[in-house]
Order: sequence, then structure tokens, then C-alpha cells
Amino acid sequence: MKKVDIDYINKQLLLDNSKPIKLKRDSYKEVKTNGSKLLDDNNNPIGTKGDMYTKQILDRILQEGTMDINPRPHYEDNEKAHTLSVNHGICTYDLTKGEFPITTLRPIAVKSSIGEVLWIYQDESNNLEVLKDKYGVTWWDEWDIGDRTIGSVYGETIRRHKLMKNLLKDLKENPDGRRHIISLWQDDDFQEKHGLKPCAFLTMWNVRHGRDGVDYLDLMLTQRSSDFATAGAINQIQYLVLQHLVARHTNLVPGRFTWSYDNIQIYDRHIDQAIEMLNREPVDCKPKIWLNPDKKDFYSFTPDDIKIIDYPREKIKTKNPQLKFPLGV
Repeated sequence: MKKVDIDYINKQLLLDNSKPIKLKRDSYKEVKTNGSKLLDDNNNPIGTKGDMYTKQILDRILQEGTMDINPRPHYEDNEKAHTLSVNHGICTYDLTKGEFPITTLRPIAVKSSIGEVLWIYQDESNNLEVLKDKYGVTWWDEWDIGDRTIGSVYGETIRRHKLMKNLLKDLKENPDGRRHIISLWQDDDFQEKHGLKPCAFLTMWNVRHGRDGVDYLDLMLTQRSSDFATAGAINQIQYLVLQHLVARHTNLVPGRFTWSYDNIQIYDRHIDQAIEMLNREPVDCKPKIWLNPDKKDFYSFTPDDIKIIDYPREKIKTKNPQLKFPLGV
């Protein structure tokens, strides 16, 4: 068993005039893997590759993470939302081998996650009413700048600089190019009022002519900051869906998906939930993405045309129930 150094955490909180925390449980099982999957008590591989990375990252943050000082975010009760974080890491998945970033350590709200990524890259919108009415997603409301938008960021950046249209055009016309990049980090846009700078901000796309004769589309997503317990798996799934949609549009086969992060964190009020996930056993499954075979054009897809199949959400809900994560805004 491994223990969380709660004395270190509370000492840092007190230095910042914040309240110490009490954990329901301060220990968890050691994470065992074979390099691509978690191993159960009998050394049998189980769960998804996403489950393996989830436990490895949570373990690393709890054992090596450092506390921030005077953080910007606050909880609903106006207390400072401190984080325990580490810097730099990478997770990679070979989609042709069935590797998948979703976790089974808690249920993932797949449909709303897909809606959110379509809102940004397909609708090219920053309008919160579109997000709510079209996809039923409201959590971005916390960043409403007062006009029912989140400002000149995310979808507005995509629209303003024609980033998605240029990517699709370039992949078709110059597939072997090494400049297939979408960057949401546009300093000029930040001069205008905005609600939140983008976290998952950079995608780099490469066509790979496989030795098996198949033309693959590989994607690397770079994220400057990840509220991992809450959204780490969700962000990866969103961009995996985006990769599949772009591959369909450009007549390519999804190949490798890689997620690199700069700073990855757990909020102080998420530590109990992290320990809970580390003590849970994953559900063995082989999820994959299904796209409507009658659709090809990127802009024609709706959430009903995109599904994650062979992901036993009801079984996961029973074995590993949903957890609550207080939001730091």
C-alpha cells in the first residue's frame, strides 16, 4: 500500500492561510502494469490503456505533486482552490491495436463531451446558448463574460482564423506536409475580453503511409493544464473523436493518438476522489468509436452520428459509481 503525505499538504495549505483537509482514507493499492494495461491481484491484464494511465498519473501526483501558492481559482464557498500538481508527461495510444484513452474507474459522460468538441471545431462557436440548446452542456456558464459567450477564444478563434477549414484543405492537398497544426493560443485574441484561456490548445496532425499499405492519420494533442480527476479522460476522448472525424473527411485511417501535458493537477478537494479511483478495479472492455457510415463531410456529423461502443457504462456505474468534483473557477 502507498500513503498520501497529508502532513505536507496541510502544511502548505496553512502557509497560504487555507484550511487543512481531512482525508477519508490516506492509502491506496500500488499500481501494477504490464506497460499497456493494469494488472489485477493475480497479474492478469484488465481494463483499458486509459485506466492504466489514469492510475499512473494519479499515483504520480499524490506522491510527487507540489502545492501551488495563492491560486487564482476559488470554490463556490469562496475558499481558495489549491492544486497538487506535476509537470510534463505523455500518453500514447495505437488505435490500430485497440488502445483507448477512456477510463472505467468512473462513468464518463460521453455524449456531452462529444457535443462540446463539435461546438468548438464544427460550429466554431463561443455562444453558450448554442452549447446549451444544441448539446445540453451548461458547465461553461461559469465563464460567461456577460453576453452569453466565453469571449474571443476556443470556437471563435477557430472561426476567426479559419483554422479547421484550413486544416481539412491542407490535409487533402498536401498530406505529407509537416505543418498541419491548429493552435488555439492566439495572443491577439487574448487582448479582447475573454472568459478562459484554452487548456487543450494545440493539435498537430501527420499523415503516415504505413508499411502495410494503409494511410494513417496520427494526432498529437498538447494541453497546457489539466484538471485531471475531473476532465483528463474527457479531453482525450474529445480529441480522439475529432481525429476520427477528420480522418473520415480526408479518407485516412485513425492511427496513433498522443496526449502531452505541461501541468497536470488534482484540486485539494479532489484528493479523496483520486484515492478512491486508485483503490477501484477497472472494468475489462474494448471500447471503440463508431461513426455513421453514411456520413463523410466533417460538418455534416451530429452527436447521433458518433458513438463510443462496447463501453459498458451501466456496469461501470454499478461497480465504480460516479464521483463528485467541486469546481474551482
